Amino acid sequence: MPISPGHVPVDEALLTLLRGVDTPSVCNAIEVAQGQRGFNRFTRGTMLCSAPEEGAIVGYARTAKIAALAPPSEPAGVIKARRMDYYRHMSEGPRPAVAVVEDVDYPNCIGAYWGEINTTVHKGFGLAGALTNGVMRDLGDVPDGFPVVAGSIGPSHGFVHVREIDTPVNVFGLEVAPGELVHADRHGALVVPNEVVPDLADALNKMLSMERLVLEPARAPGFDFAAFEAAWSAFEKART
Repeated sequence: MPISPGHVPVDEALLTLLRGVDTPSVCNAIEVAQGQRGFNRFTRGTMLCSAPEEGAIVGYARTAKIAALAPPSEPAGVIKARRMDYYRHMSEGPRPAVAVVEDVDYPNCIGAYWGEINTTVHKGFGLAGALTNGVMRDLGDVPDGFPVVAGSIGPSHGFVHVREIDTPVNVFGLEVAPGELVHADRHGALVVPNEVVPDLADALNKMLSMERLVLEPARAPGFDFAAFEAAWSAFEKART
């Protein structure tokens, strides 16, 4: 498959690990890999997830922009051709992949692009899910295994049409370039920086191990301040 400029190959072991943890954990692990706080490539604000119980969406970004508030001003033939180009684009590229679609009407989005038909088509293309600042609907009919993380829920598709394909997009303050590795769940989304990919598995495992130093005592019978103090001391030593 052709490799997008933003795409850095990730082995299956890391992909499996990423699918098994939530987005906040990946945020923390990226800072462990970078050796400092301050990682900021994540969404801002509250997003909605169609299937929070299904866990994380992980994949390379297949990007596009849509609009729905007003009818398209271009000729119908142009809109139709671009629509087919969009679906061709989503059907191609490295896998796993995530559809990352910016609704340019934001914050006044009204067109539910992500309903039963579109989610089923994208899942059929082999995508892992969708990330959008726009609208989703048909929540009882979105197929299993294709979570949508969206800005809102609504009943209408409006005048939805594709504006751009394979360009950088912005979703809730997160800039995403085509091919970048995205991790998303009910908390929002982030882009994994290319430079941390080689160290991310070790960072995740280290972070999870450190957290257990506090979590296991806190969940045990008889936990008190003295036990907390000892656990926190061990936690602090492990972080240095």
